Amino acid sequence: MRIHAALATLLCLSGGATSAVSAQESVSAFYKGRTMTILAGSSAGGGVDVYARLVGRHLGKHIPGNPNIIVQNMPGAGSLAAARNLYAIAPKDGTQIGVVLSSALFDPLMSGQDLQAYDPRTFNYLGNANADTSVCVVRKDAPVQSYSDLAEKELVVGGTGPGSALVDYPVMERYLLGSKLKLISGYKGSNEISIAIERNEVQGICGLLWSSAKQQYPQALRPDGNVRILVQEDTKSHPALASLKAPLVTAFAKTPEQKRALEVFLEQGSISRPFMAPPGVPADRVAALRKAFMETMGDPELLAEASKQGLDTVPNTGDEVQALVNSVYGTPPELIATLRKATEGVH
Repeated sequence: MRIHAALATLLCLSGGATSAVSAQESVSAFYKGRTMTILAGSSAGGGVDVYARLVGRHLGKHIPGNPNIIVQNMPGAGSLAAARNLYAIAPKDGTQIGVVLSSALFDPLMSGQDLQAYDPRTFNYLGNANADTSVCVVRKDAPVQSYSDLAEKELVVGGTGPGSALVDYPVMERYLLGSKLKLISGYKGSNEISIAIERNEVQGICGLLWSSAKQQYPQALRPDGNVRILVQEDTKSHPALASLKAPLVTAFAKTPEQKRALEVFLEQGSISRPFMAPPGVPADRVAALRKAFMETMGDPELLAEASKQGLDTVPNTGDEVQALVNSVYGTPPELIATLRKATEGVH
């Protein structure tokens, strides 16, 4: 009986191993000789684009079958154009994945849109390339010298389109905290706003990820630079930003209700570079892509390249991203109502 039991166990284990090998062979056969596309929800040179190309240069060698990988830019509406395309139009076979600004994942929640038309909870999340922090970058000659000055003085900031963090963050802070942030929207991307700041068309930008800020405004790290970090738009302080004496925006909440609403809104910042596949991709390919993504984020060649570019890489798994998205969508209705009211007329 013991021998039979042992044989049965061995057969089960070998059967499971055979099944896993078969799944890998199936995935490998599918991807061999194919070209995969990473849809980047930003203009060329933006933070989303930079991470899309960084991951794209290394991801193929970790996917069974080693497909060729290209990056295609699709800017518009703060990555919402790319996210909707991935959701409704992209092939559901695993040949197209995307990376977008996290605000595009929560737009239906903030705007009260019908989830039947676009439900970000149903994406197959592969992982997050970097858990980041958002900041306000301002010219040093701006009339606002500290975030508390915004209670009395106006700061003109640049933004892109509805649904973008570069619009939602200043609008939310203006509504919840009374910060005098005058928003000039309509810029194509953060690079274009950077040029506008240099020309003094606007005085700053809010809702910009720190990883992007370091690339676009390296002078913010220098005492003699012409810009500085006004505030951290997060619930936890980033060590590098703390050394620059940039306070947390949550410190300026006047009531517990304001602080809680702000904290819920800021949760999206922890998945700043989410990579995902469309809904409906076969489970074995999703599993292979998730594994490949995490292997890519630990690839020594990627890490060396990221270090040379000054890019942070603090990844999250696909399961962790999925859990956070579900958590935010489970926010109590009364808090969601407050957040929606803040962005009325924007979305």
